[in-house]
Amino acid sequence: MNELKDKVKNNLKEQKKIYLILLIIMGIGLILGLVYALILSKSDHTLVTESLNTFFDSIKKNDVNYLAALSNSLVGNVIFVLFLWFFGISIIGMPLIFLFTFFKTFLFGFSTTSIIYTYHAKGILRAIAYVVPHQLIFLFITLFLSFYAVYFSKKLFCYLFLKKEIALKHSMKRYTQVLLISLITAVICSFIEVFLSPFFIRLTLF
Repeated sequence: MNELKDKVKNNLKEQKKIYLILLIIMGIGLILGLVYALILSKSDHTLVTESLNTFFDSIKKNDVNYLAALSNSLVGNVIFVLFLWFFGISIIGMPLIFLFTFFKTFLFGFSTTSIIYTYHAKGILRAIAYVVPHQLIFLFITLFLSFYAVYFSKKLFCYLFLKKEIALKHSMKRYTQVLLISLITAVICSFIEVFLSPFFIRLTLF
């Protein structure tokens, strides 16, 4: 009984450690994305401003190719999820899991800060409309999938190289379920981004 309690306690401790590492990486990515958006050169700021103006103008005029936008969003989200999941079964993919997690939050910090920096007070509302709810949901899924990818990768390493007894089939089944949940959520996020988010953004374009 004590042995089981110790095992559960150790597992919880290990899981908390993984979550903490991932949250720190995401926090660093967010902060660096914010800082990078603020220290861009004048010419780079001009390019960002032109890109944002084009993006918001197309939404304001409802000049959006929804089919192409949905296709691009689906491909990007699904590929991101598949790569992140695959890194968990590649044993040596753990650094790449951390890199992908960092990159996602870096882009989040950069894009939201760029909108606020460009449009000032109006930019706050536009940034909120730009990220809520699909980008926040996708960040949560990134954390969720990254955790299981790291956790499964560690288990696989222990099973193959340290010869520890692990219910690998059960772990693989759970890891596959995590993939399905992540893919479904990624698809939902794409539909929200393309068909719902422009409506919220349009409300801020005054």
